[in-house]
Amino acid sequence: MKYPYEIIEDPKLLAQLGEWDEDVYRSFKKCQSGEMSEEGFRKKYATKVAILVLNMTGFTKTIMRHGSLYSFLRIFDMQQVCTPIFLKFEAKKIRAFADDFTATFHHPESALDAALEIQRRLRIFNQSERSGEGCFDCSIGLGYGEVFEIGPDQAMGDEMNQASKLGEDTAKGGEILLTTGFCNAVRGRTDLFFVPCTHEDLPFRFYRAEPIENMVTCKLVSRSKTHVMPRLSI
Repeated sequence: MKYPYEIIEDPKLLAQLGEWDEDVYRSFKKCQSGEMSEEGFRKKYATKVAILVLNMTGFTKTIMRHGSLYSFLRIFDMQQVCTPIFLKFEAKKIRAFADDFTATFHHPESALDAALEIQRRLRIFNQSERSGEGCFDCSIGLGYGEVFEIGPDQAMGDEMNQASKLGEDTAKGGEILLTTGFCNAVRGRTDLFFVPCTHEDLPFRFYRAEPIENMVTCKLVSRSKTHVMPRLSI
């Protein structure tokens, strides 16, 4: 059956939606027509970056309890605290949307250091005179791997999807969750350990970053070697 309604195909008009630019839409049309292969699309747009997705926790409840302006001011606080950190660790691209931050980095170590520093400074901010009654927490998801350098964040693909799911929907306030790709890239860290996690709503394994001081050593009587166990588990 022939589709009976209008379809917009003009790349210039579609680009006004704000998702992709005209060049990307032209490439999509070439892929649909067979003029561009999947490999050709990958060669043109693929890149490898580290991704940090930050979400303020409890934002909806805060609006319901205190009203919109109060909530906007908490976002304002978060942006003032986090932006210097992104700049310090040389984020490639930074985008704020509502109570979220998305940032990309050339190196996963920089993204992880930024995430740790954000959580550290938020704890200090919440104890300072600037917070008043405005204490807030954030959850962070980290991803690393191949994405396509398109869209508002210039990073679309599976790693972005996983990092967003971890940062926005899975992590609790104060937590930093990592995709498998990101964890594999930073396993050499000696200041952290990584707790493997699963969630019934997620089709992929992920990891939680914990400071090394949260580790305890437990000697099992039945074995001669020492087993290192995390205090916290999922």
